Amino acid sequence: MIVFNQAFTTRVEYMLEELGIRGFTFFEQVQGQGSSTGEPHRGTHTWPEMNSAVITVVEDEKVPDILLTVRKLDARNKSVGVRAFVWNVEQCV
Repeated sequence: MIVFNQAFTTRVEYMLEELGIRGFTFFEQVQGQGSSTGEPHRGTHTWPEMNSAVITVVEDEKVPDILLTVRKLDARNKSVGVRAFVWNVEQCV
């Protein structure tokens, strides 16, 4: 799962394409706040920015490339913010 400031939408879409990740679900208008230094993203007058999220199921071999790419994207602009979360999928239909 990748959660990102909407300012990174085009870059995240490009990343998925470049990494050959075809299947995903895209969530727009995701609210939240970073755990240590992040500002709230609530879509309000006070906190107008919003996040989006993408969830995808990929082969284990692709995980390191995704995480590396997300780290690079985050390093380009720390104040905008992008995070990736990994967990195992036991089964799917």
